[in-house]
Amino acid sequence: MFPRPIEHQGKFINVGYRVALYIAVILWLIPLAAVLMTSIRSIADINAGNYWGWPDELQFIENYTQVFIATPMARYLLNSLLISLPAVAGAVALSTLAGFALAKYKFKGNVLLFAMFIGGNFVPFQILMIPVRDLTIDLGLYDTHWALIFFHVAFQAGFCTLFMRNFMIGIPDALIEAARVEGVSEWRIFWYVVLPLVRPALAALSVLVFTFIWNDFFWALVLVQSDEVRPVTAGLNALQGQWLASWQYMSAGAVIAALPPVALFFTMQRHFIAGLTLGATKG
Repeated sequence: MFPRPIEHQGKFINVGYRVALYIAVILWLIPLAAVLMTSIRSIADINAGNYWGWPDELQFIENYTQVFIATPMARYLLNSLLISLPAVAGAVALSTLAGFALAKYKFKGNVLLFAMFIGGNFVPFQILMIPVRDLTIDLGLYDTHWALIFFHVAFQAGFCTLFMRNFMIGIPDALIEAARVEGVSEWRIFWYVVLPLVRPALAALSVLVFTFIWNDFFWALVLVQSDEVRPVTAGLNALQGQWLASWQYMSAGAVIAALPPVALFFTMQRHFIAGLTLGATKG
């Protein structure tokens, strides 16, 4: 039996890739579709056991408005913004400075610090739950926005520094040396030479970190407890006790909570993709 021609093998492989892609997309969309459909169902439809079929009665406007009228969803969303935006700004700014120092300055302990940033990313943060909670209580930050802001800045700094350092190390040293020869200060070199070159990386990192912080659930349960401070992820969990069997309201709240990260991604999509592919195009 003769082997198949190369072009036939290529077509067979392409079909296999497409089938795998379609299966992956379907598996990824199933839970999203279930949440979307539940968010527009009536409570009678859910009680009747209609979880996957088309809703007998659509309640899109009622369910989505009721979440804001009868629950503190608006406050939860505001809390998430008050936590996520300062935390992203702090983590990205700090890690950009630290990444520049690790990438372009030679000093004693440089490699050791870089190894610590790498190793810190492998520490399971959940084991720090008790010490972190006790520390926030001792500092008087427990159940405040600052508790989550400081925590996220501290724990995102390791990944962000490693991310920015890997991008900045590809900047030609001759470019920075030329600026120094012209008498440009180190701060102006960083601001006017380095930052414009890593702008796509900053955009990609900001989107990733914002998504991580916005979707955080574990630390939102550990460090806050009141509705005045609780972010949207922990707020959705609180709705389960308030709306004992009203899954349509919880699903509507979940859809609303997912909109800000999605909107941010599509707003910065061009910069995000450029930032992720920047390292692959360097010679």
